[in-house]
Amino acid sequence: MSRHRVYVARRLPDPAMDRLRQHVDMTVWPTDELPPPREVLLREAAVSDGLLSLLTDRIDGALLDAAPRVRVVSNYAVGYDNIDVAAATSRGVVVTNTPGVLTETVADFAITLLLAVARRVVESDRYTREGRWKSWEPLLFLGQDLYGATLGLVGLGRIGTAVAKRAHGFDMRILYHDVVRREDLEHDLGLEFTSLEDLLRRSDFISVHTPLTPQTRHLISTDQFRLMKRTAVLVNTARGPIVDPDALYRALADRQIWGAGLDVFEVEPVPADHPLLRLDNIIVAPHIASASVETRTKMALMAVDNLLAALGGQRPSNFVNPDVWERRRI
Repeated sequence: MSRHRVYVARRLPDPAMDRLRQHVDMTVWPTDELPPPREVLLREAAVSDGLLSLLTDRIDGALLDAAPRVRVVSNYAVGYDNIDVAAATSRGVVVTNTPGVLTETVADFAITLLLAVARRVVESDRYTREGRWKSWEPLLFLGQDLYGATLGLVGLGRIGTAVAKRAHGFDMRILYHDVVRREDLEHDLGLEFTSLEDLLRRSDFISVHTPLTPQTRHLISTDQFRLMKRTAVLVNTARGPIVDPDALYRALADRQIWGAGLDVFEVEPVPADHPLLRLDNIIVAPHIASASVETRTKMALMAVDNLLAALGGQRPSNFVNPDVWERRRI
């Protein structure tokens, strides 16, 4: 019996690649630094039974129409805003993702950014490397304390909850805003539910953990920055377009807020000439919040297992559009 053919849009950790090789014939985009161009994705999808995609790969109706053999799109990410899920569902294509496995690692990184911005770690590292450190100074690189401060969580899903648990170690007061109120977590973690506007006014530190939807695009923009304290620190490890980059630049350049830490951007990779990169009160990272060896390997294995299950006629563990599977059973 012939084996299924799969296109993998980027090289994954070796354990996942080895597992795939055992079960399918696969083609892998060979360049780590750049995603496959659209024409390559179209060409490979047309002769594939399954796709293992990344956030950088646009999977839309036009691509799926050109790929009648594709039965499953396994996204190597929790988010799936790169995929037109409605288009996939209408064509009977299974879509899966990798939730849960990266929760703790991303939460660690959110706290890392909060601390690094508050304590001006990158600025002081650069200052030292440039040979500018001459003496201990009472006013050198004064920062902000996390301990005892107020943290505002915009979104209280898995990652937001994990950040809240870590914030307890800093004895922080924790506010949150979400479309769903979690009274169980309020009781267990001592959280306070409030409006977005109230959260922005009261928080010393703000961490974004909401999904990207039409409603959350530029959720944090000019009006929201005006509500924040001048000492506020904003961190985003969710999705770039949730924060309006132009409004963020103005808020940072005018010292309307203390600083920011971004792991995600509206356009990725962020252009080298982007004005945000000229500021000294922002830390920028290249979308690495989940980048630990253990977590990225677990993500890859989960994506592979989702893909193989769907191709083998078994229900994947992590569905984005379970209605497709239910319709197949009828």
